[in-house]
Amino acid sequence: MRAAYFAFDRFPSSKGSAVHIGQMAAELFDRFGGGLLGVLGGGGLPRYQREGDVQIARFDEQIPNLIDRAEAYSHWVARHLAPHLETLELVHVRDPWSALPVLGHRHKVVYEVNGLPSIELPHTWPQAAPATVAKLRRLEAHCLEQANAIVVPSSVIGDAIRKMGINPEKVFLVPNAANPVTPAPTAPTAAPEHYLIYVGALQRWQGVDVLLRAFARLADLTELRLVVCSSVPERRAKPLQRLADRLGVAERIVWRFTLPHDEVAGWLAGAAVSAAPLTACPRNLDQGCAPLKILESMAAGTPVVASDLPAVREILGEDGRLVAPDRPAELARAIRTLLEYPEQARVMAERARGRVPSWADSRARLAEVYRRV
Repeated sequence: MRAAYFAFDRFPSSKGSAVHIGQMAAELFDRFGGGLLGVLGGGGLPRYQREGDVQIARFDEQIPNLIDRAEAYSHWVARHLAPHLETLELVHVRDPWSALPVLGHRHKVVYEVNGLPSIELPHTWPQAAPATVAKLRRLEAHCLEQANAIVVPSSVIGDAIRKMGINPEKVFLVPNAANPVTPAPTAPTAAPEHYLIYVGALQRWQGVDVLLRAFARLADLTELRLVVCSSVPERRAKPLQRLADRLGVAERIVWRFTLPHDEVAGWLAGAAVSAAPLTACPRNLDQGCAPLKILESMAAGTPVVASDLPAVREILGEDGRLVAPDRPAELARAIRTLLEYPEQARVMAERARGRVPSWADSRARLAEVYRRV
């Protein structure tokens, strides 16, 4: 095999990361005539399968401790890489667990940074020891320094990488994207008549609790509902569901879990407003993000209200309503304004739809990175 793509992410899945992996891996394998895709499995996915010229291998060991699981995955990557070391020309990775075992060989390495574990881990696991986080930071720096090229989905993440002292000449922007849905899908029959929508995962940095508190301030809009299309299983929503009950809005919320990606488009298209209430935490400010939920809302022609963060401004510009993060009252006022002036909201959404980069555009940028290395 001439090419390989490794990611410490489950694929396929309902998460936005799976959409990104599918697009980036497709570009790699189109260029090199197939290759090896190494990802996480579980949930009934086969350990091995072949799709045309692509061999998919899935790591599915059930190891509770995250660091232990990541290290076991790294050894797994090394084992799957070994038979192809004489023929591989390029390996694309998404994380340090994938990067470490592929560095130091004859092939080139493209490291795609969508997030930095040293920043994300303390938010996901608040009890993580500072010494562990420091080790992660050193591991990330080593992998970034050794990679031949670094791909980032937003300028904010690119700036964070450069501040680490990484050579700026090898950092390339390949933005996240969304293809316009044509013809526009209709909302599912189970959808409420009038609703807001949130799409994505439920980590604390996503700010779904802020959205629930904002929604409680819209209690006078008795016909309005909130649809939460979560990319994670229902068990992870229990704390938020308990919060909704305490706020008195539980009966007005429709929960949908791990929907197939093509079904989410219909829910987005039928919504009056799409909300992305990201919090002002280091994960979103220092590292940055490039939320697919915003791009896919824009592509669906749905008005967007989102937190006023640098990475969000980069995507949305002035074609959405930006509000101070972590402020339920301000979020509620912005949503109310969009609902009260639907024509202005529609015009704003149409402008936004016209400036969404397509996956073809992003893949062309990635192809240029491959050509350079």
